[in-house]
Amino acid sequence: MDHYSYLSILPPLIAIFLAIKTKQVYVSLFFGIWLGWVIISDFNPLTGTIASIQALVDVFKDGGNTKTIMFSSLVGALIVFIQHSGGVEGFIKYINKLVDKLEERKAGNSRVVVQLLAWLTGVLIFVESSINVLTVGAIFRPIFDKMKIPREKLAYIADSISAPTCILIPLNAWGAFIMGLIAAQGFDNPFGVMLKVFPFNFYPMIALALVLFIILSKKDFGPMKKAEERTRETGKLLNDDATPMISTDIISLKTKEGVEPRGRNMIIPIATMVGMMPLMLVFTGWGSVPNITELPFYLQIFEAIGKGSGSTSVLYSVLTAITVGSVLYMSQKIFTFKETFDLIMKGISGLIPLALLMMLAFAIGNVTRELGTGLYVAEISKIWISPSFVPAVVYVVASFIAFSTGTSWGTFAIMIPIGIPMAQGLDANIYLTIAAALGGGVFGDHCSPISDTTIISSMASACDHIDHVKTQLPYALFGGVITTFIYVVLGFVM
Repeated sequence: MDHYSYLSILPPLIAIFLAIKTKQVYVSLFFGIWLGWVIISDFNPLTGTIASIQALVDVFKDGGNTKTIMFSSLVGALIVFIQHSGGVEGFIKYINKLVDKLEERKAGNSRVVVQLLAWLTGVLIFVESSINVLTVGAIFRPIFDKMKIPREKLAYIADSISAPTCILIPLNAWGAFIMGLIAAQGFDNPFGVMLKVFPFNFYPMIALALVLFIILSKKDFGPMKKAEERTRETGKLLNDDATPMISTDIISLKTKEGVEPRGRNMIIPIATMVGMMPLMLVFTGWGSVPNITELPFYLQIFEAIGKGSGSTSVLYSVLTAITVGSVLYMSQKIFTFKETFDLIMKGISGLIPLALLMMLAFAIGNVTRELGTGLYVAEISKIWISPSFVPAVVYVVASFIAFSTGTSWGTFAIMIPIGIPMAQGLDANIYLTIAAALGGGVFGDHCSPISDTTIISSMASACDHIDHVKTQLPYALFGGVITTFIYVVLGFVM
């Protein structure tokens, strides 16, 4: 509803401000939802309150939302499995041996090697951003804890390599979704356009490179530096007032007594989850591609992935991983059937706070769409644009929309149809403009406390959510400012 003008940006901004200021993220998000519906209800607080409650219920009307919330809860079962079966302990022993060999037992650099391994693992898992974050967090959290690396650092590494990797290696639903948006603008060869856009998508490249620089140089700054000092001086992995995004009953679960720790008890379920993701994207998308059998095989796969359901695929992937884990552990007589079921329920219950936060994030995203937040911000930017500044302005506007709404894909869907005609009409560089829309979406989503990837990063790392946002924000802003400057310069020379 774009006639609400500037009022449309107030609910998400106030919710984000309150969350960072008070650390009461649940209350802050609900206040933002309530304020949005009060505005829509012509400032009638009673009608707005009723509409807010109904909006929370309506989150589950969307099958994709429900599947994502289910996936986020079921992840707890997988985490409990790999810990209590001895999989995590066995994998830690393997990593320790690897670190010893690489560092020739020089403990001073082992922290660097472990962080590099986490970075590399994330880069290799480019099939889906949630799977990426979850895998890095689940594998490396106990290793980071042993190395006395703050949880905030793991959350930052996991978050910074998820979306950037997925968008830079677009052999996944990300690439297909972007190509669909480009094709809708009348381009005959969207794949070719996407390839030409790739070299100008600077923010994801800078985000990945910055993580490497921070790891190798050990030059942390801002709140992250304080977190590193806290852990180094006191051994505390979290702040005293921190509330981890996952129950301590789950992350502190020890190997079952009498069970020999084996790394494969972690690797097999995790590999199953990661490997199932592209298979399920193909499976869920195959029937939606017209005349698929007439295409070359590689295009059949790519088109099917593009039509596949990401929410369905992540849900099926984690369910398959839990099933494989159950069979694996019962076949080794590690758990009985009853113990297996009890662990699944224990894991799910430990992630109820995450499911609640996901519900609130979806609800505030819905109310910003009702208010027309994204469209309003995009429309007002047209008034003062000059051709040379088109890429930079598109990047800044996309960043703001993604930050306010917590969604990069939603930002792509808004900004690409607006940015391409703007670039064409003002004779600006089209490829630079599309890249700016994509990079801005990733940057804003990276900064936003209501982004699902940011939330899952906090969960997977067992980190306080607001502490993760605060420690990551200076790094993201640093990369964002550099990117804006690059687009300003290139806007004049290209």
